[in-house]
Amino acid sequence: MRSEKFQNEVELKYKLYNSIFLTLPLEKIHDTGILIPLLKDECAKGLNEGKSPVEILDQFFSKQTEFTTEKEQTDFMFRVISYIERQVVLLDALEDAAFLKLYDPEGRGKLEAIRNRLSGEQSRSKMSEALKSIGVRIVLTAHPTQFYPSAVLAIINDLIEAIQVNDLLRIKLLLTQLGKTPFFKKEKPTPYDEAKSLTWYLENIFYHSASDLYSKLMKEVDDPEQHTGNVISFGFWPGGDRDGNPFVNTDTTLAVADRLRYILFSNYHKDIRVLRRRLSFKGVYELVLDLEEKILESLNTTDSSKQLHEKEILDSLSEIEQLLLKDHDGFFVDLLRDFRNKIKLFGTHFACIDIRQDSRIIKKAFDLLCETAPELKHANIKFTFEELTKLKTKVSGFKTDDNVLSDTLNIFQSIKKIQSRNGEAACNRFIISNCRAADDVARVFAMSKMLAWQNQVPMDIIPLFETIDDLEQADKTMRKLYENPEYAKHLLSRNNKQTIMLGFSDGTKDGGYFSANWNIYKAKENITKLSREMGITVAFFDGRGGPPARGGGNTHKFYSSLSNNIENQDIQVTIQGQTISSKFGTEDSAKFYQERLISAGLENRLFNDESKQLNKQDRQIMEKLSGYSLEEYERFKTSDKFVPYLEKMSVLKYYGKANIGSRPGKRSQSDKLNFEDLRAIPFVGAWSQMKQNVPGFFGVGSSLKRIEEEGEFEACQKLYKKSLFFRTLVENSMQSISKSHFKLTQYMKRDSEFGTFWKWIYDEYQLSIEMLVKVSNQSQLLEKSLVLKDSIKLREEMVLPLITIQQYALIKIRALEQNNETKHTKYSILQKLVIRSLYGNINASRNSA
Repeated sequence: MRSEKFQNEVELKYKLYNSIFLTLPLEKIHDTGILIPLLKDECAKGLNEGKSPVEILDQFFSKQTEFTTEKEQTDFMFRVISYIERQVVLLDALEDAAFLKLYDPEGRGKLEAIRNRLSGEQSRSKMSEALKSIGVRIVLTAHPTQFYPSAVLAIINDLIEAIQVNDLLRIKLLLTQLGKTPFFKKEKPTPYDEAKSLTWYLENIFYHSASDLYSKLMKEVDDPEQHTGNVISFGFWPGGDRDGNPFVNTDTTLAVADRLRYILFSNYHKDIRVLRRRLSFKGVYELVLDLEEKILESLNTTDSSKQLHEKEILDSLSEIEQLLLKDHDGFFVDLLRDFRNKIKLFGTHFACIDIRQDSRIIKKAFDLLCETAPELKHANIKFTFEELTKLKTKVSGFKTDDNVLSDTLNIFQSIKKIQSRNGEAACNRFIISNCRAADDVARVFAMSKMLAWQNQVPMDIIPLFETIDDLEQADKTMRKLYENPEYAKHLLSRNNKQTIMLGFSDGTKDGGYFSANWNIYKAKENITKLSREMGITVAFFDGRGGPPARGGGNTHKFYSSLSNNIENQDIQVTIQGQTISSKFGTEDSAKFYQERLISAGLENRLFNDESKQLNKQDRQIMEKLSGYSLEEYERFKTSDKFVPYLEKMSVLKYYGKANIGSRPGKRSQSDKLNFEDLRAIPFVGAWSQMKQNVPGFFGVGSSLKRIEEEGEFEACQKLYKKSLFFRTLVENSMQSISKSHFKLTQYMKRDSEFGTFWKWIYDEYQLSIEMLVKVSNQSQLLEKSLVLKDSIKLREEMVLPLITIQQYALIKIRALEQNNETKHTKYSILQKLVIRSLYGNINASRNSA
């Protein structure tokens, strides 16, 4: 089965516009473009016949080309990669141009469906009350999975506009520009470079899409004046996330805060100028002009005393509105209110910079502070948990030559400085990675009082639970904090609200797909129950990556699927890498996905859906699936072949060389690679590049098979029909499998070291397909998601030559390493070939890492 919509709106147009590449005035592009279809056919045929990538490319060069020297052949392969990268951009633009036709053809969105479910005269007031108590927070992260530089992003947006009006001349010009625009950097970006790249989305996409959506939401309520804008907010990790990134420091954080404010006020200045042109009425014009001058002054000054604050702007707009209504019949008042909505949403900060650091670094910094601060004489004395929460001795300094520890201690004063410049909301969250116990939270609480605030701490302290063990103990950790009088006072000052972050990425890496998701689900239930008992509102912040293996996939379905046993009115989620560009790369798609997240919160607030509740039998099935899959995954990851396989057979070590992120590729700087040192992004990305996607399915097939053998498969099928949560897990795993292509690496089954290991993965892959199709009662994977299925199919076909070239280069590299020929020029060229192949493959997958 095929999606007719996708064929008409995307696939046919792709074939038409793709032919334009052959006519572009770019060096050797015609010759390369002519040969790519032949190479694609040769790859598909060769892999079906069981040939290795080396055999396929050798045969292609001898049969289809006159390239006889190694230089001619490698030059051609580089050109193929470059060509396919630009084909991927074209396909991205086509899908984005047709986004609403593919995903919301009637233009209704989710809000109308919710409105239709509400009946009676009270529906509007119910919606109004619900919107006051829910919130969606989208947090942009700086993780190295975003391959499009801002210049390419701008071309994509222009290309989308040209495609939507079928402007062939402009499309050709933009494709020519694309051909001449580099896709990669020769040097690693700095953390500030990453911040600049991501502020493009805030400035060009979210500023408009979020305010349009907020204005739409305010039309659903009786009392828009009573809403503060908290229903949509944004977080920002570039410049604030220093976990494992020694290149982030306080100077970076302060510079990013200044940039966020600058681009926000630049947008405000553009809008106030438009407003001034419309509000030319006596008494009003002068007030608008005065506000415009204040915004301009605030934009260009570094003097904090001259910087505007949110309340000042809102007060000015309120005065202008009253005059419009009183003296000018409310003319253009809607334009004014739209601008005011932006002020409510973005304040004077645009997005909150989250500070994040690992608990082990925090402990080292705290110990250093206690040993070297003049005011403390507690060197080498261990504080109890209770003593930590009471500690607030103000310290004047510390001594260290360690830049990371120095930054960890200095960041508290930087947070204070940012809050004074841009408002508290600009930087008021401290996330503790690898949080193992209540002491980890207590240390940050103590340090904030010792180094910045003596009494009330204007900052949320957020534990991040990541491993299966930590998730299982999370409610006990939180109980200890909630019951502590000092921490309870702190929570009271934060409106009795506690934010808790849960790590899908590291959870899946640690325990496998089913186990991680079920343990996070249970942790949320347990913490919700505890928090409600203690009178505390808990907000869960989900650390999700792009692919299902890192908590991605159909994210909004996860939130819609949660029962009222889980606090779910405040949805906070990280968005990263290509997921930012694929889901939030245009105003249409950004508004669509923001509305879906808000709708999930509204549904959970307004409707008590009994079908979301898991009964005793459902929970027993989930426990067994989680346990069986964890058992199989543990056996797999503790194999003595696991880490060597990734190190020798995948592109894992090349992620750090690709100049796509400022953060080092692994936690430890030692030469030896350990499982614990693996970061979730290169870990998942390495499997994705091999087209094996292990983290998204390994253990799934085995666990379902064991359920079947125990005679409980029918209960599992009933669970699939009943539970959107389980259904989403199944469908997201299907998505991971659909992006796998084991024929690409079938040559590995003949490898003397890893042949058996490869077959183990392949057998689990085949079993997972069989069992997922069976439990969902489908005839094939993604049978109920045809647009997604067709998109994946077209993209996988497109990158087939590219990933074949990547495997070709890896095989050649391994041969040179075995022969100790790593100093050969050919070795460095092949490495560059692998690195260059990463870009197009990840961009094509859209959510691969």
